[in-house]
Amino acid sequence: MGWGAGGIMAPRGWLRSTLRWSIGGNGPRAHRLSRPLWLLLALGVFGWARASDGAGGAVRAMDEEIVSEKQAEESHRQDSANLLIFILLLTLTILTIWLFKHRRARFLHETGLAMIYGLLVGLVLRYGIHVPSDINNVTLSCEVQSSPTTLLVNVSGKFYEYTLKGEISPHELNNIQDNDMLRKVTFDPEVFFNILLPPIIFYAGYSLKRRHFFRNLGSILAYAFLGTAISCFVIGSIMYGCVALMKVTGQLAGDFYFTDCLLFGAIVSATDPVTVLAIFHELQVDVELYALLFGESVLNDAVAIVLSSSIVAYQPAGDNSHTFDVTAMFKSIGIFLGIFSGSFAMGAATGVVTALVTKFTKLREFQLLETGLFFLMSWSTFLLAEAWGFTGVVAVLFCGITQAHYTYNNLSTESQHRTKQLFELLNFLAENFIFSYMGLTLFTFQNHVFNPTFVVGAFIAIFLGRAANIYPLSLLLNLGRRSKIGSNFQHMMMFAGLRGAMAFALAIRDTATYARQMMFSTTLLIVFFTVWVFGGGTTAMLSCLHIRVGVDSDQEHLGIPENERRTTKAESAWLFRMWYNFDHNYLKPLLTHSGPPLTTTLPACCGPIARCLTSPQAYETKIVEDASSQLSQRTGIYSSGHLISI
Repeated sequence: MGWGAGGIMAPRGWLRSTLRWSIGGNGPRAHRLSRPLWLLLALGVFGWARASDGAGGAVRAMDEEIVSEKQAEESHRQDSANLLIFILLLTLTILTIWLFKHRRARFLHETGLAMIYGLLVGLVLRYGIHVPSDINNVTLSCEVQSSPTTLLVNVSGKFYEYTLKGEISPHELNNIQDNDMLRKVTFDPEVFFNILLPPIIFYAGYSLKRRHFFRNLGSILAYAFLGTAISCFVIGSIMYGCVALMKVTGQLAGDFYFTDCLLFGAIVSATDPVTVLAIFHELQVDVELYALLFGESVLNDAVAIVLSSSIVAYQPAGDNSHTFDVTAMFKSIGIFLGIFSGSFAMGAATGVVTALVTKFTKLREFQLLETGLFFLMSWSTFLLAEAWGFTGVVAVLFCGITQAHYTYNNLSTESQHRTKQLFELLNFLAENFIFSYMGLTLFTFQNHVFNPTFVVGAFIAIFLGRAANIYPLSLLLNLGRRSKIGSNFQHMMMFAGLRGAMAFALAIRDTATYARQMMFSTTLLIVFFTVWVFGGGTTAMLSCLHIRVGVDSDQEHLGIPENERRTTKAESAWLFRMWYNFDHNYLKPLLTHSGPPLTTTLPACCGPIARCLTSPQAYETKIVEDASSQLSQRTGIYSSGHLISI
């Protein structure tokens, strides 16, 4: 401002002297003539100076816009390069999977490959690439008492909004550009929950082999609910002992409460034996073992995420010391039951609505619209549950089971193939993307806390927790099962308790505190070890335990005589028998075109409603079934008479 004032005063004096010289004399008349002219010229000079300042401000604003556009373009290029890295990782993984399948190599699964490639890329990004510093970036420091999410900064009268990205350690202040690059390849945890997890969980329910699942429903529920709770408390108790030891030895640099230990137990109790199940499917392992392991893993993920939410919600009234409180404990149990039942109801209701829409409309005549509606209704279940405060994982799981049981029967043949292939593809890509990202995160995540005592204690705890889940419950279940769970099956289930995408997603969702950062880093190591070691040793373990392979479930079922099939159905869980009768007589005819017409199953007083809710296809199906039954009876009578005459 001083330079601007001085620049204006010098011309003003020069103009006054020039004016006086040109008019001539110093008389009163000359003074009267010179004053108006002097004022006009002075105003002109001031206007010119202000215009110059305005032009300079416009130029500066234009320069700022150019710099901002360049920064936006550079940020866009970097984001594209980051996504390209993951696309190339998936491409390389697919090509290597083909090579392994071509060579019939089973010592490493595709998820393990994706993790290895992610590790290599993360290593290069962390130590091999350094972004040059930008001279336009200025680091200013100021002391505040808290870390607000959004900060407004006043710079020369202009307000700029800054968003909190995360904490930076003091020794990394000179590497702001490198930190920003690593932060950009670190996704928001909500990306995993809202985009990557739904297709994985939905496909698990949609591809469920319901016949074997419901035959072992009681055992699966026991492993999923009681077993996960037992595993959580066993792991939490052991880890609390490790934390106490770390406090004594001075290895603990922050707060670590018993509730944090229980939360860690819930996180790592989420099993994800995708590697083992893929090998089981390829080798066609015994269907009973496959049903037990697959059913447990499907429901176990849902139980683990609701259990972790309940533990986070545990808060004794009146203090923040995380002490034991009976009221808070029962409140957490109530939250668990409420969230699980509400999520289950929401997922099933969405599936029922989709089934009714596809039944009473003629969407099957437009296969593209039919597939699009099915996809959107299925995905929206997850977001709807999360928006209402429930758990999307549970909702989308039971939505998938409901869609497979009811809506699938209403779809056209082309849409049936499309939906199966679509969600299978999304499941494959999302799963391999997550495992690639796990390997990448080991080097790109900037707040890792690795403690040897905690890591060793965690490995011991997960093995003991899995053993406390499988062996005691199997002993109790065998007391009521006619088809016993053999010791070789129990050992295989113990071995197959891998940790994977769900444990990683739960751990990365909150890494704000010291305890959560240590839990996340340890969970990563557990996932790496179980996928590589246990996943790679599955084939050898099957041979060692003498478990049947090459068993085709459909062919095995076709070879069973009719009287043995009825015996098998009678030996099924009593809950399944009750559900089967209700579903076959009422729900199937109501929601699909299959099953007996409602006019034959509902009371006579409900005749008008039954005729309205029964589709014409159901009557046609009934006529075809009756004709087929009569034909088979006649063939049987003819065969019997022919045999007698012989």
